[in-house]
Amino acid sequence: MQTEELELIRRIIHGETDLYAQLVDRHERTVFTLVMRIIGRREEAEEITQDVFLKAFRQLDRFAGRSSFRTWLYRIACNAAISQARRTQPRRAEIDERRLAVLPDEEADRMEEWAAHQEQLDALTHAIGRLDPEERALVTLFYYEERSVAECAEITALSESNVKVRLHRIRKKLYLLVTTQRDETK
Repeated sequence: MQTEELELIRRIIHGETDLYAQLVDRHERTVFTLVMRIIGRREEAEEITQDVFLKAFRQLDRFAGRSSFRTWLYRIACNAAISQARRTQPRRAEIDERRLAVLPDEEADRMEEWAAHQEQLDALTHAIGRLDPEERALVTLFYYEERSVAECAEITALSESNVKVRLHRIRKKLYLLVTTQRDETK
């Protein structure tokens, strides 16, 4: 696939621009899903997805092939979605940093057990929506898209250790958001 895609890209760069539709067909759905999970609004996500493919087309000659085309495209999509979310969405969940610091790791790791229960899953989904765009992007890439830490790092331009630390903090933050919400509805 990688070799085939590189050949396709080479041909597009050399003038066979109509072939770009094949790349769009291959990646449009996954790019839209990524953008939608970060943005949360369908129309806006559709528009950003179109912009991502337009930007990728314009910059295709800059694609060096050091990563897969999908990773390169995801980086463009992530940056576009995060930038749009920063401009249009209010600041998200405020967490007391002291509570976050003293929360035992084992408690935050229990979040994965909650997925078996619909009510808790709904609360978790709501909590993810309250994260900052950068945090939602990492959650989407790592948990929904099942990208490795290395791929997340490449897409987000963070170091692997930074991705690990951020994912750890996000799990803690989600735990606090969900438990706070659960306590407030009791």
